[in-house]
Amino acid sequence: MLAPSIDTVRLFLHVVAASVWVGGQVVMAGLVPALRGLGPDVSKTAANGFARVAWPAFGLAFITGTWNMFEVPPSASVSYHMTLGIKILLVVAAGASAAVHSRTPDKAVLAATGAIGMLASLVALFFGVLLAG
Repeated sequence: MLAPSIDTVRLFLHVVAASVWVGGQVVMAGLVPALRGLGPDVSKTAANGFARVAWPAFGLAFITGTWNMFEVPPSASVSYHMTLGIKILLVVAAGASAAVHSRTPDKAVLAATGAIGMLASLVALFFGVLLAG
């Protein structure tokens, strides 16, 4: 068996946190239409439950992502740094969109920020895979 290191623990925590954040959004996108039919407050209750798990996961992903940046070797290419910079912008867009999404009463803004947040999260996850490869 391979021996774990602090690097593997850091990466594991980052992947788990990103999985909760991104995967949860995908699950909620599938559940909300069905939940709306159960009553006016059911989808809001489910969203609030998701938020109690998702925001700590986003925080953990942010902390471990910052920690990951300190581990980038000085010899990393310009392409690597460009990819990392775009990923950071996508994470900021995802977090900002989700924050607005969770606070707006406007249905159009709710739909737009939900879509932007999920898309930004999925693309940030893809960029993370690029960085790991």
